[in-house]
Amino acid sequence: MSTGPTHAMSGLTAWATVTALASGSAIGNLSAKGWLVGAVMCTGAALLPDLDHPESTVSSTFGPVTQAGSKLVNAISHGTYRLTRTKKDSNRDGGHRGLTHTLVFAIAAAVATTAIIQTSQSWALPVLMFFFSGLAVRGIMHKWCPRNDALWITGTALLLTYACLKWTDQTSADAAACGVAVGIGCIAHYLGDAITEQGCPILWPVPIAWKTWYPVAPPKLLRMRTGGKVEMAVIGPILTAVAVWMSAVALHRTGVLPFLDGVPLTPWAQAG
Repeated sequence: MSTGPTHAMSGLTAWATVTALASGSAIGNLSAKGWLVGAVMCTGAALLPDLDHPESTVSSTFGPVTQAGSKLVNAISHGTYRLTRTKKDSNRDGGHRGLTHTLVFAIAAAVATTAIIQTSQSWALPVLMFFFSGLAVRGIMHKWCPRNDALWITGTALLLTYACLKWTDQTSADAAACGVAVGIGCIAHYLGDAITEQGCPILWPVPIAWKTWYPVAPPKLLRMRTGGKVEMAVIGPILTAVAVWMSAVALHRTGVLPFLDGVPLTPWAQAG
């Protein structure tokens, strides 16, 4: 898998890019408040799939709570793999890069998030914001906060959640945007894993080459080693630059960055 900061930044980059390019659609015309909530949730959701690995950094986000949840997710993922694998799939143990690393999971997570917020918004949005904020902080700052420093992560997540919700309007219209943000974050994670050496079974249970858990990946020449020089010196900086650029485009559209008026942020803006 890619490292935590790369996954987290890929989530923010994906959210910023989708909202910047989706002008004229509901997701492209969010308020600045709605955009911020989506950005936090998408960044955190880009770490969500790795909860299937009890030894991953993100599984220690909230200490024993997420560690126990990770073991459960790992067991379910492992069981699903064993039940649905073909003779061509590897006879492996463990649930990492299993169920939570598929489009089925991303869609389910998006639908569940939307439904929960729509039906129980008074408590659901703060709880989900807190959870995804914690994942985002753990992913981005994994080298600055030790894996056992769950209290620091919890406190930071609480402050971030309070700050966001204090500024935002909790309207049911934003529930779908939150669900889309979670789905986008998961997919960003899959794409990041797909370009590593192991690939990612994104298309499960669609059989490819007689495998239901076919590891989708580019040719070996184009894959990178997790935590290697390509990821840290090339992929990470590029994602950061694109995230800043696309965030500026999306936020400028909301009217919160008036000092960018007249600045040609995008080629299509010039053409229009």
